Amino acid sequence: MSDERPPVSWDALAQELAATRAQAGARDGADPATWDAVAAELAARVGERPAEVAEPAPVAEPEPLPELAPLLVVSKPSPGPPVESPAQPPAEPSPPVDPAALRGGLEALLFVADTAVDEVTLAAVLRCELPQVRAALTELAAGYDERGAGITLRRVGEGWRLYTREQYADVVERHLAEGQRARLTQASLETLAVIAYRQPVTRARVAAIRGVAVDGVMRTLLGRGLVREVGTDPDSGGRLYVTTSLFLERLGLESLDELPELGPLLPDPSTLLDHPDA
Repeated sequence: MSDERPPVSWDALAQELAATRAQAGARDGADPATWDAVAAELAARVGERPAEVAEPAPVAEPEPLPELAPLLVVSKPSPGPPVESPAQPPAEPSPPVDPAALRGGLEALLFVADTAVDEVTLAAVLRCELPQVRAALTELAAGYDERGAGITLRRVGEGWRLYTREQYADVVERHLAEGQRARLTQASLETLAVIAYRQPVTRARVAAIRGVAVDGVMRTLLGRGLVREVGTDPDSGGRLYVTTSLFLERLGLESLDELPELGPLLPDPSTLLDHPDA
């Protein structure tokens, strides 16, 4: 259904106003001149703005879309027959290692190892094939068992490790126990005293105070667990040593503050002056 209205007819409007004026004047007795003035003013105002047929608002045309670059269509090549890679020449096997040399190398590596060593590591170090290492380890373990050696070779997890045989456990325990109970030599006690009172101290400083080399004594103290390393001296770069908690335990002390004063233990200076070697 259209919303458009027909244009206004000025003649029809004037006739309608005249008829309305005549009817109202006959009914109410109004002055016809008044109606003439009103009609004239209304006609003047309407004449200033003649009615126009409303036209529909123009529809805005959509803006053209920006041109897109043409898509590059890559056609997928049709699968062809598989291309065979050129055959690689087979790797040359490593030359076999002498069995005696292989067993000796395995024994040396397992002896110095602190943990179990896997077969791949042993083969890489000995530069031989993995099957050769496996066969040599099995042969080595069987040889220890056949002759009742004091050591045995066991597979632990993914590696191999040397152990002392169980039947000789009492011998090993007796050796370790007697070693811990052995008395320290006079040289060891003097070195330990220097470290206790001058710690942290380097080995060279201890040797300078005692006037003799202390390398062997230091190894003994370290092995007994009475001293330990704590770093290096920033000036000389030498290793610094201090006493351990085991040292305090053996002496019955709670801390180093309970060490006796050195003053009463030192000889009288006059005695040193009277000494012929002074």
